[in-house]
Amino acid sequence: MTTPDIWKKSSYSGGGEGNACVEVAFRRDCTAIRDSKAPSRGGLSVPLSAFAAFIGALKERQGHLA
Repeated sequence: MTTPDIWKKSSYSGGGEGNACVEVAFRRDCTAIRDSKAPSRGGLSVPLSAFAAFIGALKERQGHLA
């Protein structure tokens, strides 16, 4: 039996219904990513280390833009 994913939406998901972003679900060995406006269309999964590097690069870039 598999447990359902718990999807989390970014705090930067915009106004209105808050559906203008992506959602992520953290699994044992990967991070799943999907479009919050069309979750049934599928998504992609990336290794945890790749997702962590991606988020780190975004945070570093944000620091340079401040």
